[in-house]
Amino acid sequence: MADSSRGYQQFFAELASKLRSLARLVLMGVALLSGGCWMGRQGTPGAPRSYQAARTADAPTIDGRLDEIAWVGAPTTESFVDIRGEDYPEPTWTTRARILWDDTHLYVGAWLEEPHLWGTLTDRDAIIYHDHDFEVFLDPDGDGEAYFEIEINVLGTEFDLFLDRPYSEGGQADIAWDLEGLRTAVFADGTINDASDTDRGWGVEMAIPWAGLVPPNGAAATAPPAFGDVWRVNFSRVQWPLHYLETGGYERAAEPSFEVHHEDNWVWSPQGEINMHIPEMWGFVYFAEGGTP
Repeated sequence: MADSSRGYQQFFAELASKLRSLARLVLMGVALLSGGCWMGRQGTPGAPRSYQAARTADAPTIDGRLDEIAWVGAPTTESFVDIRGEDYPEPTWTTRARILWDDTHLYVGAWLEEPHLWGTLTDRDAIIYHDHDFEVFLDPDGDGEAYFEIEINVLGTEFDLFLDRPYSEGGQADIAWDLEGLRTAVFADGTINDASDTDRGWGVEMAIPWAGLVPPNGAAATAPPAFGDVWRVNFSRVQWPLHYLETGGYERAAEPSFEVHHEDNWVWSPQGEINMHIPEMWGFVYFAEGGTP
């Protein structure tokens, strides 16, 4: 009986997971076909945003500078907005991202306007959003499960993880997972941790290998997309209020807390609440053949 009971429990657990995935796909289809507005959360986020990523024949040099021809020809996303949606104040500083792709990599570039470049964390897989950071979320098959997250701060410190499902559904973050072959770079246009001057911002570049997007559960690596494929993707920027120190540096004006959000959360496709782990609210990225679609 014990074995039979475990078998039933596994069956119903798998059935519940499949039903959740089906519900997400239905919601995503409604957003995609109707452009309808998503209501009922803390904010009014509207329909998920969309972007057409151009295929490139010339892989960009990963140095944090988005000045190469491939990037100049790639469209930028809309400016980031408050994570909760249109009912909340516009971000203080502008953030935009760009995407390119080829047979081997997904390329992400971003420019973050920033008058106060600040960072403290230097260990890989530290909790990077405790600094100012830039974050990438990737759900290749768009089912809201088995997705990837990459974060980076102005010091170039990386944090990558895999989630089997959102935290709200009992998901577990696998921080030990590493995206093999990931290449990143940051360009700081200003002086980091120096409050005596005004900085201009920082650029981020990432080369994310398709072959490195391998779930830790032994599933196959993510296949390169074909023309017309659609992924669910989002970008986030975390920004902390800072104190200026007599020594000429900075420190956070408030410590991180799960109960109270002292930080600003600015994103590409708004979530409706302060929670990046609502994959059905992430943007749609369409993989186009080349140039500006």
